[in-house]
Amino acid sequence: MTKQAAGMSAQTRWLILAIVAVLALGSVTVYAVQAFGRYQARTTGASAAQITDKLHDGNRIVFRNTAMGEGYGQIASVAIAEPQGPRELSQTACDRVDATTEYISCMRTQRGIPTTFETRILDAQANTIAEWPLPGVPSRTRISEGGLVATTAFVTGHSYAADSFSTETVIKSVQGEDFGNLEDYSIFIDGHELTAVDRNVWGVTFVSENKFYATVASADKTWMVEGNLEERRMNSVIQNAECPSVAPDHSKVAYKKRRAQSGLAHWDIAVLDLTTQREIILPLEQGFDDQLEWLDSQTLIFGMPRTGSAGDSDVYSILASTNSERKLFIKDAWSPSVVRTTG
Repeated sequence: MTKQAAGMSAQTRWLILAIVAVLALGSVTVYAVQAFGRYQARTTGASAAQITDKLHDGNRIVFRNTAMGEGYGQIASVAIAEPQGPRELSQTACDRVDATTEYISCMRTQRGIPTTFETRILDAQANTIAEWPLPGVPSRTRISEGGLVATTAFVTGHSYAADSFSTETVIKSVQGEDFGNLEDYSIFIDGHELTAVDRNVWGVTFVSENKFYATVASADKTWMVEGNLEERRMNSVIQNAECPSVAPDHSKVAYKKRRAQSGLAHWDIAVLDLTTQREIILPLEQGFDDQLEWLDSQTLIFGMPRTGSAGDSDVYSILASTNSERKLFIKDAWSPSVVRTTG
């Protein structure tokens, strides 16, 4: 091959690579524009929900508003005593929400070119007091009364039902202390240290300002683990348990339990009594993929996408006892958390 031919060949390869890059960038841009257009369409017009200027009941459910129209995607609150009643909206849009009496953790997508992701912490008056970037798509968040914030983001993949995904779960405080990536903690399964490179951690729930539960996965298996921030260590509690949520009295933990079946992933609800180690399972015909929240010591609430209607979702309740069935709790809602300011 002559030098001229070799040069022409190299030039041709670079030209092809440049064309592919431009086309790829164009595809990403078109997708981003279309996604932003769909989001804008949902947020225009009068809200499908009844909106109030101020809630009078301090005990409330804080969630992501998914009612079509103005306020779609924003943080919303309803009185616990009237979950289907008027909702108060903030001006902050979130993908996932968790709240306490003092703080709100908001995981959000910043749509644009490129699209970015962040965690924003707000005070009780919905003023931003801290924020930091996320490495990927928002998935789970929990915040403790003292201001510990756990976030899980998808680094690759967008669903726990996917064959391949990777998460990053970190814990920080609203005061700025960083407790690191939980994958870097020592993890013990049935007393043996888990050192596999494919391990993932997600779905934190706080028991105290030092103790927490979370999910660990490796080699197509999952475990609920008990974690200690000071020791930077996690120990397995039970297998096949995901996205734990501890009861208000700390006597029980509820979680997703994957049903053994072929085809699409299906999760039921399970509740473990921490004293007796008795596990009960609440089968769900449709299945679900959310982190449960305790409404009270006997009742769980959780979000479910509306079948056949992309972008729409509702919150359901179910008693944490055998033979229970889910009931619609809040229409047009997602990512619920319970805030109690009085007994």
